[in-house]
Amino acid sequence: MQGVLTGFAVIAMVIGVGYAIGLRGYLGDNGREVLTKLAFHVATPALLFTTLARADLSVIFSSRLLITALSTIAAASVFVTVGVVRRWGAGRTTIGALCSSYVNSGNLGIPIAVYVLGDASLVAPVLLFQTIVVTPIALTVLDLTGPGKKGPLWRQLITPLRNPVAVGSLSGVLVSAAGIGVPAPILDPLNLIGGMSVPAVLLAFGISLSASTLPLRGRERTPVLLSVALKSVGQPMAAWALGAGLFGLHGAPLLDVVVTSALPAAQNLFTYASRYRVAETLARESILLSTVLAVPVLVVIAALLG
Repeated sequence: MQGVLTGFAVIAMVIGVGYAIGLRGYLGDNGREVLTKLAFHVATPALLFTTLARADLSVIFSSRLLITALSTIAAASVFVTVGVVRRWGAGRTTIGALCSSYVNSGNLGIPIAVYVLGDASLVAPVLLFQTIVVTPIALTVLDLTGPGKKGPLWRQLITPLRNPVAVGSLSGVLVSAAGIGVPAPILDPLNLIGGMSVPAVLLAFGISLSASTLPLRGRERTPVLLSVALKSVGQPMAAWALGAGLFGLHGAPLLDVVVTSALPAAQNLFTYASRYRVAETLARESILLSTVLAVPVLVVIAALLG
């Protein structure tokens, strides 16, 4: 359990620094917004490009990826269905669906994969699926359904190509698929810039907490509870059912897919919500609660399947 505790401790400390910054006002009134824009437009695209440009795309054809995709779709579909019935709106429903199914595969998934599962590459299928498929689709929906003039049809069709996060992801995949080696003078600056992504996201999240009330007290209570239930319980249960029942996995392979599905909602979802100014409270509270619940959930999973 050292890996679980270590991963969460690192995240909690950085968020705590952001919380202190917010309380003291060191970055002024626009500090969170600046960090969010830095992460969304610059650091995160660089991080995703450098990560995927060196990734082994053969994991796309693994059973782990298929289980990840199906469990993600299952959890997100439940939230989308409820959101449509309750008329929560496209943007709010999209953010809620992401919080229900988009796991923290980077800054938390990697250390947990190393310390709990013994292999950092086991989180790669989740990372690839989320960055190649889920992120471009979700951000395209947010782009097309947000306020403002949408422009002609051709401009709407190329929306993913105008989103920096999607461009960074897709560019990295193309470089990896083509077998192109990125020269060090280009890759090293991108690595340096990409290194700002996770700290910027966590600090911005901490700053947002300093100005927020206790969770589950506002109008977002119902969607927050639904997204947290789906993320913390629904998605790992779906992964277990698919892995054990449909694919016949057992032992370590089954533990791998269930643990990765039980990771909490990713902090960068708050960046997306802030960037599009939609469902920020929903994203913040869902991430916070699912992160807190992930500790006992992962301990139980490790005890039952380990």
